[in-house]
Amino acid sequence: MIRTLETASFLAIITVVTIVTGCSKTDKGPADITDFEGNTYKTVRIGEQIWMAENLRSTVLNDGTAITLAADSTTWKNLSGPGYCWYNNNASYKDAYGALYNGYTTDSSRICPTGWHVPAKEEWQLLITYLGDSLDAGGMLKLSGNLFWHEPNTGADNKSGFSAQGAGIRYFEGTFASLMDYSAIWSATTSGDNDQWFMGLYYGSSSASLGHRKKTYGLSIRCVKD
Repeated sequence: MIRTLETASFLAIITVVTIVTGCSKTDKGPADITDFEGNTYKTVRIGEQIWMAENLRSTVLNDGTAITLAADSTTWKNLSGPGYCWYNNNASYKDAYGALYNGYTTDSSRICPTGWHVPAKEEWQLLITYLGDSLDAGGMLKLSGNLFWHEPNTGADNKSGFSAQGAGIRYFEGTFASLMDYSAIWSATTSGDNDQWFMGLYYGSSSASLGHRKKTYGLSIRCVKD
């Protein structure tokens, strides 16, 4: 009788361990990634794609080549190669919102960590389609609450885990705008000679939209896994 109870207890322990281990493997999300500079980013699987769940904040390419820091407006609007800045030229925004990059930066296959890339327009469209449609996808991509977005932050529930912040933009002439109101994230797809496609989110809407702006604008970058 004692031996039977001991056997039953042992089997029960094994069953619990198996269940816990199985749940751990099933629930574990994609691993964090690190760029050349040592910045670490959370990632999230959405459908068949794996995305960064934070905006890029690297100041170098993945081979260590420095990206031009264009703080003053004159330097910014005259750049014809990769450039970045912090919102309002304030580096304290780095961790929360990442950097703003001009469109020329996306021309380089080396801006994202090795094994990752700037998404094409079609990859943004695939993400939006997976989430249902463009009218509601924005809410599922935005962080909820009012820490990173102004009220009303319409429809925001971050169901996708993408965790988009209202990082604002930099205009082509060098002025900054729309922190906590708007997020515009580059694609790698050009539109004509001087424009680049992007995906946009707005604090007053639950939609996600695709549009294009001049490469001299400063927008955020999210990388997607190869």
